Amino acid sequence: MSDKPVASLEGSVIKLGSVELKVAYSPGQSPAIVLVHGGLGNRFNWQKQWEFLRSRDRAVLAYDLAGHGESGRYRRYSVGRHRRDLTRLLHHFKIQHPILCCHSYGVPIGLEWANRHAVTALIAIAGGTHNLTPWWEVPLMKFFAAGGYQIYHSSQVQQLVGAGDQESSLPSESHPYQVIESFWGYDGRKHKIPCPVIVITGGRDPVFSLSMGNQLATHMPSSNHLIVPNSGHSVMVEAPNIVNQALWQLLHRGELVESWVDLVSNGWVSDR
Repeated sequence: MSDKPVASLEGSVIKLGSVELKVAYSPGQSPAIVLVHGGLGNRFNWQKQWEFLRSRDRAVLAYDLAGHGESGRYRRYSVGRHRRDLTRLLHHFKIQHPILCCHSYGVPIGLEWANRHAVTALIAIAGGTHNLTPWWEVPLMKFFAAGGYQIYHSSQVQQLVGAGDQESSLPSESHPYQVIESFWGYDGRKHKIPCPVIVITGGRDPVFSLSMGNQLATHMPSSNHLIVPNSGHSVMVEAPNIVNQALWQLLHRGELVESWVDLVSNGWVSDR
């Protein structure tokens, strides 16, 4: 393992077509790991994975989706447009056969991209192919988009949701809540991804259930379903070692490393 300092996630702005994306990229050994956050997220959701991979000299890229974080906006959004942004971004950095590590609504973006391009592997965290929108999400997001987001300016609410913590804070403006509508009704069951897939589900996730994780794993011909019993929706923040070791397992061609075996044996993760 290298003693090089961890590169910054601050990143820089890159113009791709009609939109500017805030992107953090650090070169290293291939295959590159591309971190795709979910709806209402940002690149800092992946802080622990970024540090883990950079300390091991792996090429890693994280970015804010259009309409999120510090990236620019479109007038209209779609999963296909997000996929196109990812295509242009990987072309910009000359990245081929990446490992895509995706969270929540970022999983459809990864699925769409992997269905059209060669990938080394895919990690799907708390996201799947269909029925991704719980009944309460539509009215809640519409409320936030209409101005309800202003509750996040309350000091009590900021303390509750961890505002100021870039890994887990929620947007305090309306646009990201409007963008999330582009993921409603997504159905990617037609995709059969041939590469190795690791599905990771939090046992206490109120949004993406264990049955949904099982459905996704069953749908993929070469997959493992890892259940993290004590984690909620943001597994990469709540249980970063699980995601880090899943990445390391893929980078080592599926070989279980000792620390991963310890996680399984101690009940931190169920390997199904």
